[in-house]
Amino acid sequence: MSFDVLGELNWLAVIVAALAYFVLGALWYAPPVMGKSWMAAGGMETPADDQRPGAGIYVVPLVGSVLSAVALGMLAEATGTDTVGAGFVLGVVVAIGFALAIALVTATFESNKPKPMVWGAINAGYHALGIIVAALIIGAWQ
Repeated sequence: MSFDVLGELNWLAVIVAALAYFVLGALWYAPPVMGKSWMAAGGMETPADDQRPGAGIYVVPLVGSVLSAVALGMLAEATGTDTVGAGFVLGVVVAIGFALAIALVTATFESNKPKPMVWGAINAGYHALGIIVAALIIGAWQ
């Protein structure tokens, strides 16, 4: 594989996959879904109504989603992933091999958090599901 594969990507699929991953994060970390549990496990407090987060709280996850979708697109192209089923397999392999593994190893060393493994499991679940959704989209559109 080389970086030449970037020219062969279905960029519409990559962008839609990145946006799906990003929107999933907005839903996943919403207070009624996992947000309250995630914040409690991480030892964070809900900000006051008059405190708005900075732009970085939206920009950084969006950039991360785009980078992940581009990498998935490159892997899909390199592995011949061109169906929903193949996209699912790619997503599961990447989700387990990278997202879950990295999130749980990181959580192991987050001893400053009240419930580091719960915090890590919530993060891992989001990234695993986000990667699978993104890979499904990319596989379907290849």
